[in-house]
Amino acid sequence: MSANEKAILSVGGKNHELDVIVGSEGERAIDIRSLRGQTGLITLDNGYANTGACQSEITFLNGEKGILRHRGYSIEDLCERGTFLETAYLLIYGELPSQSQLSTFTEDITRHTLIHENMRTFFQGFPLKAHPMAILSSMVCTLSAFYQQSYNALDAEHTDLTIVRLLAKIPTIAAFAYKKAVGQPYIYPDNNLNYCENLLKMFFAVPCEDHEVDPDKAKALDQLLILHADHEQNCSTSTVRLVGSSLANLYSAISAACCALWGPLHGGANQAVIEMLSEIAKDGNNVRKYIDLAKDKNSDYRLMGFGHRVYKNFDPRARIIKKTCDKILAREGINDPMLDIAKQLEQVALEDEYFIERKLYPNVDFYSGILYRALGIPQDMFTVMFAIGRLPGWIAQWREMVTDPATRIGRPRQVYTGQQAREFTPIENRESLPGRTAGLDRVTPHE
Repeated sequence: MSANEKAILSVGGKNHELDVIVGSEGERAIDIRSLRGQTGLITLDNGYANTGACQSEITFLNGEKGILRHRGYSIEDLCERGTFLETAYLLIYGELPSQSQLSTFTEDITRHTLIHENMRTFFQGFPLKAHPMAILSSMVCTLSAFYQQSYNALDAEHTDLTIVRLLAKIPTIAAFAYKKAVGQPYIYPDNNLNYCENLLKMFFAVPCEDHEVDPDKAKALDQLLILHADHEQNCSTSTVRLVGSSLANLYSAISAACCALWGPLHGGANQAVIEMLSEIAKDGNNVRKYIDLAKDKNSDYRLMGFGHRVYKNFDPRARIIKKTCDKILAREGINDPMLDIAKQLEQVALEDEYFIERKLYPNVDFYSGILYRALGIPQDMFTVMFAIGRLPGWIAQWREMVTDPATRIGRPRQVYTGQQAREFTPIENRESLPGRTAGLDRVTPHE
């Protein structure tokens, strides 16, 4: 929505009027879409921290107040009263589903959980120690080769079918990637189980014995997936929108998002938290030593899981996941020394002026890794689980983008700082300057 307010930009003695856009929660933005046409100028914003790439109705996030809402519903309510598939429907289609809508949606997903048998052979082609995120991103893109008739991003029926296939098949792909890593047979989906029960069974069942899924663990996983379902215009979501803006098929956009999520500064952060806690545990649980290192301006050591690019308050997702984490660990009787270390770190962060002044509160990654451990999920699968949770948000953002008349193919500008025009130098007159590393003798030809 637009207000009558104008921003005045003065350049070279000339004033230019730019509209001020006001969102439904009072967020204000200067509309610079006419800036280059009016002035010949562009804006420079590394990391896009001050740039709105779109207008969206999906997720509202107020980092200063610690608020996260999806389509107007608080993350607290969705976790307490809803399910992951209800949240997925809400994000993608705009409203919470009725009972009949949810039943149909759930049934459609359940009936599409199998992947094509030919895809099993692709898993065998990956090295034994291949990272599961490499497998996931590759196999998601591979899905597009099996469903080429559903490429049309502007066809609603094609889109709905692709959405169902992605929600249904990505957990199966994730479970197969895990089974390959541990050398166990693949477990096919079980249509008698709900979404999270089925995922846990595909991970941990073996053909030689019966397997009962713990409903409390399935509920905890469902909550974890809800907490990760969408988070506004983050790195991987922006990737979905950028790739999708070319009208590339949804499979390729989601595959690209998986690659973006893989980075340790994004989806890999919860794995980094566990690695940090392990390091502290091996060092005699010397929490104070690492806190002092993090506070030392001459040290480059960082405590993982504290602070957030957007939240300048306690991450609301962290509050929810901490309660679930405590409940599961207490019920299972798990004495996890990493949880004790985590609690000590949290206490310091909430009381130490250094952390309070810099608003370095624990974020969702701080506890999610510990909860994944309690559920039996190995560390290198943490980011894969994040991707399963974030999938509805990626889909919702892609769907909103392709149906928005204001969408244009993504094409950021730049400020060029390189050499000006110069003459071509013949090779015999060139000096050796710093550039590519000299011959890589250590690499054998087939590598």
